[in-house]
Amino acid sequence: MTSSGPRAALLLLLPPLLLLRAVLALPLERGTPKQESPATESPVSGPALLSSQDTGLYYHRYLQEVINVLETDGHFREKLQAANAEDIKSGKLSRELDFVSHHVRTKLDELKRQEVSRLRMLLKAKMDAEQEPNVQVDHLSLLKQFEHLDPQNQHTFEARDLELLIQTATRDLAQYDAAHHEEFKRYEMLKEHERRRYLESLGEEQRKEAERKLEEQQRRHREHPKVNVPGSQAQLKEVWEELDGLDPNRFNPKTFFILHDINSDGVLDEQELEALFTKELEKVYDPKNEEDDMREMEEERLRMREHVMKNVDTNQDRLVTLEEFLASTQRKEFGDTGEGWETVEMHPAYTEDELRRFEEELAAREAELNAKAQRLSQETEALGRSQGRLEAQKRELQQAVLQMEQRKQQQQGQNSPAPGPEGQLQFHPDTDDAPVPAPAGDQKDGDPLEKKVPDQPPQLPQLDTQHL
Repeated sequence: MTSSGPRAALLLLLPPLLLLRAVLALPLERGTPKQESPATESPVSGPALLSSQDTGLYYHRYLQEVINVLETDGHFREKLQAANAEDIKSGKLSRELDFVSHHVRTKLDELKRQEVSRLRMLLKAKMDAEQEPNVQVDHLSLLKQFEHLDPQNQHTFEARDLELLIQTATRDLAQYDAAHHEEFKRYEMLKEHERRRYLESLGEEQRKEAERKLEEQQRRHREHPKVNVPGSQAQLKEVWEELDGLDPNRFNPKTFFILHDINSDGVLDEQELEALFTKELEKVYDPKNEEDDMREMEEERLRMREHVMKNVDTNQDRLVTLEEFLASTQRKEFGDTGEGWETVEMHPAYTEDELRRFEEELAAREAELNAKAQRLSQETEALGRSQGRLEAQKRELQQAVLQMEQRKQQQQGQNSPAPGPEGQLQFHPDTDDAPVPAPAGDQKDGDPLEKKVPDQPPQLPQLDTQHL
């Protein structure tokens, strides 16, 4: 851990976009903002202020790139200094977008066009997978299902776009933890369902042995040191002593806050808080032990963070300020933690009724998949038979074409005259056309059909005029 030391007027030194990032639950990292932030720069390699941790939102990249660009405008940063969380959430701050520089607006326009293009590609891929590719799709109607931008204007970034982006992200991030809890519940129910099916498939003796082994694993998992309540004095002192290497008798909440404000932005974000629970989690979960489920460890971490946020983050902006942290250390609950933290196994994620409904849902889906598999098998067999018939028809057509070619060649051979001894064409006597005589130079003796043609016309005998 590194210490940044005491700082005067700490809240006045916060980065200008701290409130916006607080509303959007985007944690800050150490560094100062750059004056220029290319719109195409990735969240990981962008300015140091941007967290590389994914929010989990499907429009995460678009959200962070918009914030990158807004950080470069001085006017917007000044207005943000005077804004509060309610101004941001209500959309009042969005109207200040009309006064940002043309250069910034141009970058925002390009970001929106890229986002609309990306959404169109997603929609096209989805529609191509669900229906015929030639069917016309109304992309404008489909774009309305995405609430983080204005689909009516697909080319320029306006104040309405910033307002929708902030409102949608605020709502989605508030529901993000609830979605994680629901996902974990389904995971636990599926695990129990598979366990019960496995036991039912075993014989009596084998089932007893499997149950004994499972109980032994659960017993080993429960044998761990006491887990301190997150955010309590006992939990923070343990971090102070074992991780920070400081004297537990000299525990100081303000110094503790500064030590664990890793990026020195004056607040403890969710990631910085979760880092404080590592020691408590290691008491319960060890990746080397087969009885310890790492998925349950992550659920435990989430529950611990939610507990601290609920009791310490009084304005519910997903960030703990120094004032909020110090106020929490003055409450009675800070020192009185009772029996300690109740872990996940002490609070089942589901009831028997929920498990029963889940198993009915699984059975219905399994039956549906089996029916679909049977239909596909039948269609495959039908296609195989159809392919066989087509192959047979193809062979018949090829044989017919071959026979036609042979007959054609035979007919051509019968209609042409047979050649003579020397290769000349022979003519049938019933042919009406007479043969054309060959040139004189080509005549040969002995040809039965050739007729001698004199080289010169015959001369008449001369008369003897003396006897007349």
